[in-house]
Amino acid sequence: MTYVNAYACAVRVAIITDIHANLLALDAVLAEIDSLGVDATYCGGDLVGYGSRPNEVCARIEQLGISTIYGNYDYAIARDLDDCGCAYITPHDRELGRESIEWTLRHTDQASKDFMRGLPFDVRFDVGGRRVRLVHGSPRKVNEYLFEDKPAKTFERIAAGADCDVLAFGHTHKPWIHAYGGVLFVNCGSVGKPKDGDSRAAFALLDDGEATIVRVPYDAAAASREVAEAGLPDEFAEKLVLAA
Repeated sequence: MTYVNAYACAVRVAIITDIHANLLALDAVLAEIDSLGVDATYCGGDLVGYGSRPNEVCARIEQLGISTIYGNYDYAIARDLDDCGCAYITPHDRELGRESIEWTLRHTDQASKDFMRGLPFDVRFDVGGRRVRLVHGSPRKVNEYLFEDKPAKTFERIAAGADCDVLAFGHTHKPWIHAYGGVLFVNCGSVGKPKDGDSRAAFALLDDGEATIVRVPYDAAAASREVAEAGLPDEFAEKLVLAA
């Protein structure tokens, strides 16, 4: 498989994000992308967290030369921080988040941390003559959640300062596509930890400026078993199958 960092006249581009240490999902998505014959592949970050294969995921992305930005989880783990900047609603969720951070800090090697520490906040490229900007959460903050049901005025304000024609992002793990203020917003979903009720991996395909979400089946049950066997919370394993 060959992945191009930049392509001046790209017509078809794949954008993956929120892999979260799920190597089985990543490899299934990369195989699907390879079959599509894209001009370039980009990654919107959150390579690690919640899943059991942080080092393998970082190594795969680095070895393939996929142009990648950092997610909030990558930023924290690379700097040995104990707060990933996630918004946890309940004390139970906060405790699960704490366990994930502690496990990931212990099991992510220095080579992976060094790789993530060198990643940029955003990346810009052209697809079919349209200017694309890739961020993790939003252009304003790496950990801002841009859910589809936010007020239109929120997206219009972001569009006014985004300096692009297409704004691609992730972080919520729930894919959606909508235009606001002349900018096409593309939430690419999640490769390794979907939360929209569909356990298949997700990524975005930009084809001559048009965006679609591609779903890829993979062995989520096997990924779930890996998480459970690694000593991570059982809920992380269960949610890979339930996509909750």
